[in-house]
Amino acid sequence: MTATVLYFGLLAERRGLAEECITTTANTPAALYWELDQQHQLGLSINDFRVAVNDEFVAWDHPLEDHATIALLPPMSGG
Repeated sequence: MTATVLYFGLLAERRGLAEECITTTANTPAALYWELDQQHQLGLSINDFRVAVNDEFVAWDHPLEDHATIALLPPMSGG
């Protein structure tokens, strides 16, 4: 499956980019984040941030489909 991953905040800083297209075997956002964390040492628990798939907030066990856009949204601060 191919997917577009959007990184925000601290995750974008740790990954060193804001967006990438990937190929994955993950079938949920949780499994996808686990793969990305193993590859890039992102270092946050999924309990610490939210995920959106195709512009809608979803649970971490939401099924992923080919060509999905997954946004990883850690807590943000600022004014």
